[in-house]
Amino acid sequence: MVEPFDELAALINCAGVLFRNRAEYDIEIFQKVIDVNLTGTMRMCIAARAKLAAARGAIVNTASMLSYFGGPAVPAYTASKGGVAQLTKALAVAWAAEGIRVNAIAPGWISTEMTRGLVEDEGRSAAIVDRTPMQRWGEPNDLGGAVVFLCSAAARFITGAILPVDGGYAAV
Repeated sequence: MVEPFDELAALINCAGVLFRNRAEYDIEIFQKVIDVNLTGTMRMCIAARAKLAAARGAIVNTASMLSYFGGPAVPAYTASKGGVAQLTKALAVAWAAEGIRVNAIAPGWISTEMTRGLVEDEGRSAAIVDRTPMQRWGEPNDLGGAVVFLCSAAARFITGAILPVDGGYAAV
């Protein structure tokens, strides 16, 4: 994926997969989630490393608020996103000398196709909004500013950070 680019200043890892209704307790589904969310993130980081080093570039991984909280119905998602948070810190330390900054965002409850079932469930949606200090679901556009900041020169002394973009959910 990175081969066609002569230069690469930033890599944003945002692919992900999530299953519901405790499907991740099936080991094959568990492994698929880990492969996409965690191993896929590492594969992209490795593939982009040389070009990012040449550009003194940045990586922004996508962790999750479930990097911090347990998700009993989604153990693979929770484990994979916790792994992404720790991978971010490990690569930040390992690759800092090469000029590569590695950070992550940790989205909260964002209204997407992945969360449609929760958004449409009045009771569960109300519980999420009630706990979120900003009293709403996040929108995909709410994440962009944080990603742009972490890739920019304004964040040139930031590496190994996991930035919650969650409307204050983790602060409660």
